[in-house]
Amino acid sequence: MSLETMFDDLLKRYESLKEEMSQAAGDSESFIKLSKEFSELENFAVVINNYRKIQLELAELEQMTADPAADAEFLPLASAEIENLKAVLPQLQKEIKIMLIPKDAVDERNAIIEIRAGAGGDEAGLFVADLLRMYQKYSEYKGWRFEILHLQESGIGSLKEVFANISGRGVFSYLKFESGVHRVQRVPVTESSGRIHTSTATVAVLPEAEEVDLKIDDTDLKIDVMRASGAGGQHVNKTESAVRITHIPTGIVVTQQDERSQHMNRLKAMKILRARLYELERQKLHSRRADDRRSQIGSGDRSERIRTYNYPQGRVSDHRINLTLYKLTQIMEGEGLEEMIKSIIEWDREEQLAGFYREA
Repeated sequence: MSLETMFDDLLKRYESLKEEMSQAAGDSESFIKLSKEFSELENFAVVINNYRKIQLELAELEQMTADPAADAEFLPLASAEIENLKAVLPQLQKEIKIMLIPKDAVDERNAIIEIRAGAGGDEAGLFVADLLRMYQKYSEYKGWRFEILHLQESGIGSLKEVFANISGRGVFSYLKFESGVHRVQRVPVTESSGRIHTSTATVAVLPEAEEVDLKIDDTDLKIDVMRASGAGGQHVNKTESAVRITHIPTGIVVTQQDERSQHMNRLKAMKILRARLYELERQKLHSRRADDRRSQIGSGDRSERIRTYNYPQGRVSDHRINLTLYKLTQIMEGEGLEEMIKSIIEWDREEQLAGFYREA
């Protein structure tokens, strides 16, 4: 299908929606659904109409300059305007194609982020704590809400694992490419000889699941309650507030003991479980749709090494797009992470756009 045919189809649908909306005024459910589609197509209509308006202006100017009887004083002005319009058209065409790229249905969702210590012992646990702080600071910078759902310490300020819920506009669209193995290279505070050690942490970013996304049968759940262990105060040994939920069909286990209330621990555990199950279904669908395709910026698999934080050189390198920024301090403080993430998003957009050009 040519781009012009695609534009015609979009504009026809846009105009027909106006009529359908007027007819569905008494049906709130249908009207809301149609309004959402209309709102999405309205942006297309504005850009496409502008694109065609410029095409028409260009054609008229070229016709006028080709006329032997054209005013000689008019020709230089017309030629300059033709060059301007010719420069604008490709940019508008690219903008429309970017708008046509299918959006991830969960891009606007909140996210649950899981960070776990990998290889490197206590140093890996300290790196988990650093990454947790980095994402907290980045959330502050973006104006998002950051809530820790579960945190397991492993001594001397290090963390074995941490789960957090991040809420705000477009959270998943920004953080979805953070999934994978993050590697740190630095001299540990406990290293007397000054040798650089390499440690790792695993990050998984999951879109927060909504109730309508999937149904979890109570019969598929095995719920155990127990006394909380570790630091937590006198209530630890007196109440059975900790909850462990096992999803029998998949074997996924979630344990939550951070809250004093068994009810609150169960709610948090179910939020994590629901996100994991939803992501499992999304990955199955993705695999079926593109079994042999692997994105240039990586699969998002948590076993894939994606980034290295090198403290001696003050650099952060993203291996998927071959980008190195000598801004380690700014990145670990959160605000500098924006440049890294936006570079990855832009790379992904260009890759999809290249595919669009091949198909169009």
